[in-house]
Amino acid sequence: VNSRMSGDLSLDINIKEPRWDQSTFMGRAQHFFFVTDPRNILKSSKTLEDARVTVENYRLGVVRPGLTEDELWRAKYIYDSAFHPDTGEKMVVVGRMSAQVPMNMTITGCMLTFYRTTPAVVFWQWVNQSFNAVVNYTNRSGDAALTTNQLAAAYVSATTGAVVTALGLKSLAKRLPAVMSRFVPFFAVAAANCINIPFMRQRELKYGIPVTDENGNRLGESVTAAKSGIIQVVVSRIGMAVPAMAIPPVIMNALEKKAFMKVMLQQPWACCLVFATPLCCALFPQKSSMTVSSLEPDLQERIRQNSPHTTTVFFNKGL
Repeated sequence: VNSRMSGDLSLDINIKEPRWDQSTFMGRAQHFFFVTDPRNILKSSKTLEDARVTVENYRLGVVRPGLTEDELWRAKYIYDSAFHPDTGEKMVVVGRMSAQVPMNMTITGCMLTFYRTTPAVVFWQWVNQSFNAVVNYTNRSGDAALTTNQLAAAYVSATTGAVVTALGLKSLAKRLPAVMSRFVPFFAVAAANCINIPFMRQRELKYGIPVTDENGNRLGESVTAAKSGIIQVVVSRIGMAVPAMAIPPVIMNALEKKAFMKVMLQQPWACCLVFATPLCCALFPQKSSMTVSSLEPDLQERIRQNSPHTTTVFFNKGL
């Protein structure tokens, strides 16, 4: 890697931010279509490392000769798909948002197919919530890690709470029309998200997440910001489940005796995940903001003393 010479790529490109305007839904959708692209999980370790080096060197003012703007943005999105925005650590493959579509298509198909018996419900809810626990921890906000004991306690609490919720809903469904029982997986997933995400990100709720000014200068940690971010993530995750889990039951119930057609129709709805994942991630900006007056009183006071001109703070809400 060589330092920038005359004729090389300009250093004025702001790759700290996404390529598209994040104040609009369409801009955020374009951004997340690249971040959640399932093909990203097929990238080799070398490709990921090359992308990391390209991005980090560019931020330091070092440009590889011949690097084009499109290549830089491509490297940035490969980097964003695999490395945590706060810690910079490489994320475990199944926890990356680019793994959401293939993993959820597989798990959702099994949950919609094997929903009649209690053992099947327990097993597939446990599989789903174990996967969600990995995703929730991997995409948490902030740069503070949980200890092994905290992580184990969070995992057990999240998965147990979610499975118990699913069983309770399954029991309730016995008193409802047959078509309603098909919605058990969706309602269970929706309720479980409300349990799993806060548990796996409980450290944020206890100690807060980093908040910065518009220039990225860290101003402190806020529990209020953590709560706001977690609520937004819960809403987004429930939205992701709607196309694949809330719509097919109606069709599948009508085609109960037409097995071939039922199988054929499952696939297009499952493919909705390809679009549901980035579109629901785009519901809220990943770099969220709050007014200083909305923060905890002690943090407000600290910010007024150390950065009196700051009226709005920013934070990574997680995904």
